Amino acid sequence: MLCAGKKSYFAAAVCIMTVTSMLAVSYLKLQRLSHQPKVIQEGRRCRGKIAISTITALEGNKTFIISPYFDDRESKVTRVIGIVHHEDVKQLYCWFCCQANGKIYVSKAEIDVHSDRFGFPYGATDIVCLEPKNCDPTHVSIHHSPYGNIDQLPRFEIKNRKPETFSVDFTVCISAMFGNYNNVLQFIQSMEMYKILGVQKVVIYKNNCSHLMEKVLKFYIEEGTVEVIPWPINSHLRVSYSWHFLQDGTHIGYYGQITALNDCIYRNMERSKFVVLNDADEIILPLKHPDWKTMMNSLQKQNPGASVFLFENHIFPETVFSHTFNILSWNTVPGVNILQHVYREPDRKTVMNPRKMIVDPRKVIQTSVHSVLRAYGKSVYVPMDVALIYHCRKGLQGNLPRESLIRDTTLWRYNSSLIMNVNKVLSQTVLQNQN
Repeated sequence: MLCAGKKSYFAAAVCIMTVTSMLAVSYLKLQRLSHQPKVIQEGRRCRGKIAISTITALEGNKTFIISPYFDDRESKVTRVIGIVHHEDVKQLYCWFCCQANGKIYVSKAEIDVHSDRFGFPYGATDIVCLEPKNCDPTHVSIHHSPYGNIDQLPRFEIKNRKPETFSVDFTVCISAMFGNYNNVLQFIQSMEMYKILGVQKVVIYKNNCSHLMEKVLKFYIEEGTVEVIPWPINSHLRVSYSWHFLQDGTHIGYYGQITALNDCIYRNMERSKFVVLNDADEIILPLKHPDWKTMMNSLQKQNPGASVFLFENHIFPETVFSHTFNILSWNTVPGVNILQHVYREPDRKTVMNPRKMIVDPRKVIQTSVHSVLRAYGKSVYVPMDVALIYHCRKGLQGNLPRESLIRDTTLWRYNSSLIMNVNKVLSQTVLQNQN
């Protein structure tokens, strides 16, 4: 016995702690070894069918794969963004086929269901596998067993394998567009405001929208601003319109919004300096700077080491109007004219305003909607006198009289450019055939 002969309580405690530490280290080493890639077949070619859907159900319909990404920030791993049942999925394996040496490797996955599941049985999940040391696999298959026929498994391309130089400064991630979305005017206004503020790319996870909205999306896709990711999550799971579980038989909250946000961060990790996580009816409005680039330069200088910047949400009720900028040609377009809504609700003392984020995607590991769950840098709460989120929607304090609202015309600083740009888009889309 290691502790034999020790008579004092202190010595016994030290001895117990030492043995416990040794056992813990040994256990971690064994765990690490169990996750090491192992060769299971040799002299094979990769023949499995390549998955092309955004959401792919695996056998048993308890695991859904979105996309794998190469991640070497800590060790050389493939990180698969997915959705799993938090109780029923106990083990998964990554099958790597190395074209160079004809070997097939299998790695036991770490299944990391994100903590912000909000009670739903299914949640956003990282399926993380160590990669073979002597191979840079381009594709991976996910299976519930280390045994089987790889030719029968769907293969997924591992993105971010090759480092890229940033092609854009700001990418906005919008997830998810659903409910036959038809708020056309506000969507166009938000898009044009994003562009004025410095955005070059907007990624939209689209479940469904109106025919007119499809026409607008087509315009922005052809312009090169928008990238649409099909998001048919309700073909696989019963989705909820709520963010928290209501014991109503649904599987996942708010159309799998959290999964889409995580995928969007990794999808843009190598091509965008910043990723902005907000909804289509939200605009981060700088108060001290003309655009996001100058604002972020300033915030980064003031907060070295920060990777997440959180902006406070403020509601501008769509039911309270200003008669300024009542543009007649816009009245035939479905949706809200944000230039007419410049009264915001006051803060409620008992309620904390939610926040949305601008992040350095290379420093984020996992995100939720209003904060990151895991990141390498620190998070910074941006003061309201620097910027706020203009959120034009149904009011949350509907009984307030107009005189209790705060008139805030920050948006009007951009009115000239915004009106001109919106008119240009409308003339080429919605109003094209109206004379």
